[in-house]
Amino acid sequence: MGWGKRGDEAAGREAVGRLMRGLSASHVLGFEDPARWTALDHAVRDLGRYDSELADRLRTQPETALCHPDGRVRQAALATAGRTPAFWLLTVIRCADWVEPVRLRARRMLAEHLRAEPEAALRTLTPLVLRVGRRGLGVWARELFEEALRAAPHLALAQLGGFGRDTAARRLAARVVLDHGLLGVRELARHAADDLDPVLGRWWADAALAAMAAEGPDDEAVDILLSAHAPLVRSAGVTALRRAGRAHEAARHLADRSPLVRACARWLVSGNGGDPRAACTELCADPAALVPWALTGLAECGRREDAAVLRGFLTHPVAGVRAQAVAGLRLLQAVPQEDVRALLDDPSAAVARETARALLPFSRRMPAEELFERLSPELPAHTRRAAFRLLKAHGGVTQLRAAVLLLTDADPGVRRNAAATVQERRWLDELPYAELRADEGGLRAELEALLERCTHLFSDHVMNAMRGHLGVRA
Repeated sequence: MGWGKRGDEAAGREAVGRLMRGLSASHVLGFEDPARWTALDHAVRDLGRYDSELADRLRTQPETALCHPDGRVRQAALATAGRTPAFWLLTVIRCADWVEPVRLRARRMLAEHLRAEPEAALRTLTPLVLRVGRRGLGVWARELFEEALRAAPHLALAQLGGFGRDTAARRLAARVVLDHGLLGVRELARHAADDLDPVLGRWWADAALAAMAAEGPDDEAVDILLSAHAPLVRSAGVTALRRAGRAHEAARHLADRSPLVRACARWLVSGNGGDPRAACTELCADPAALVPWALTGLAECGRREDAAVLRGFLTHPVAGVRAQAVAGLRLLQAVPQEDVRALLDDPSAAVARETARALLPFSRRMPAEELFERLSPELPAHTRRAAFRLLKAHGGVTQLRAAVLLLTDADPGVRRNAAATVQERRWLDELPYAELRADEGGLRAELEALLERCTHLFSDHVMNAMRGHLGVRA
């Protein structure tokens, strides 16, 4: 059973059933996801509130007794249940209990447990403490644990990797570590480069930059930042090049895949007396060694006359280069429509996608018949997606024709896009209503046929209303 907002109720009920069959809490719930324990608490309360026989059975298991709808049962369970990991997790929840005697007893026990076994308590309970801390009565436990971490920052440092994927707990530990300055600049840079949480990545990178500003540059730390996967961290590395006396290296980052990093590189090149446009032109000089994003970088700081350089790469053997050439021409507002249109049939999905994006402003000038030919099921799905994007921009009955045609497409993504297009009903705004009223050219008959093929996408009421609006028969 999956856990999540939609699955919590069902998953919590399933967990109750398994506990009542005698399975241990560690087998039923595990200890990694705090949402599992709050789901269990809600499920026990809901199940036992309206079923007296089940409520009696829920007293028999320590975990379900700790969540029982009767406060006296919960209070007794706090006194008698064994001090297992599951007990302490549920005690955290009871610290926010709406019954005051239960709440106060749970708080005393949790505070004693934290004093007696601070490392184990912080490691296993902090994620759930922070989750329960979102409630009004849960603030007490959150403040208690935050205070404990700040009083023993070495425990926060030790738990940076111990909280697994729990973002809130890892951010709390990181704040404590940063506030106490426990890491050197290279360690900060490594955390920035390795952390998958973008917020934490920014924190570590900012701290690394601040440390280098205070203590002097560190080439190894700069190189670590520059090698990071996250663009924001790499941009911090580019920023650090100036203070490290390595501003001349900024030009190579003008071809970074991230717009943010390229912008930082342009700033540094300009600030060092260089010309970003000339540097990008130089990066584009050798087609064999070209990095695709060098073309985008040239377009970002170039002029319209640079479009000639980009056009030369529309037939490059590397798909990424072709895609960025199209993207660059779009940025320069210098798209050669005939040359670019041929790339709708490119074997690369990235090229076809960029081509459709570049041609959108000109879509209504393109013959719809040519685009409909590209909806053929014999062509690749990315070709159909690109052609459909341009046909949607035609609006009106052309948009509806294309969408209905793709309702049975072999690609599920194409089918979903087509169905959503029909259901949004933007095509209604641009129908030739004068022609429809005059019943010229068989338009009414065509609309009747098209609507018949998409009745499954609407309720009877909506479909009848739409047909009445259009004056077509059911």
